[in-house]
Amino acid sequence: MSISLKRAQAIFVKDYKEFSRNYAVSIMLLFPIVFAFILRSAPTPLTGAFALVLNTSFVILPCFTQACLVAEEKEHNTLRSLMMTPASTMDVLLGKSALTFVMSAVVLGITTFIFGYEPASIWAFTAAIIFSIILYTAAGTICGLFSKTLLEATLSIMPVLIIFTVAPSGVLLADDFPIFKVLDYLPSSQLVHLLGIQGTGFTTGELLKPLLIILAWTVALTIWSVVLYQRRLKDE
Repeated sequence: MSISLKRAQAIFVKDYKEFSRNYAVSIMLLFPIVFAFILRSAPTPLTGAFALVLNTSFVILPCFTQACLVAEEKEHNTLRSLMMTPASTMDVLLGKSALTFVMSAVVLGITTFIFGYEPASIWAFTAAIIFSIILYTAAGTICGLFSKTLLEATLSIMPVLIIFTVAPSGVLLADDFPIFKVLDYLPSSQLVHLLGIQGTGFTTGELLKPLLIILAWTVALTIWSVVLYQRRLKDE
């Protein structure tokens, strides 16, 4: 499947202009930073507070923003026109995801700096953040494609917010309720495991396991978002 960087860039610029005019969505960029300032001095352990901010930020930033960008196209009846342009599926999805990725990466970088978090492996931490941004952007694309308006997009991300952010806490109930063990395989839970690795006594396997699980989720949701987009192209 061919990718035209010029077409993707044009979609990126268009989305940036629309996003900058939508103050209700733009203000969401401030929430992770505000959360970071509030929780960095909380009595809870630094790693736990930082993991909570990250997992919440992934839903607030890439997922919510992407869902709104896609739903806004549908609400204004411009998604169909965009689908009919010479831009390929990858051109559209790459262009619409690039803005979300850049904004999320910058805000999460600022959040990490505020917390002063120092990962055991900077490369593993960076890879986990990149995979997670792509994962939640794909989830946002899926939510946006199932929504017809911005209001529906806002509501559609609630299952993602509830399941993915609550999963790390739900794992604690696994001893009493074995069914909750499945929550340990969600990307948010694996990110908590990765952030919990500290010092120099860790093994490569301890880093690779959560990374590979997060990567598997990323690939699966990305493929689903592409297939769903192409199906919408045929249905509309």
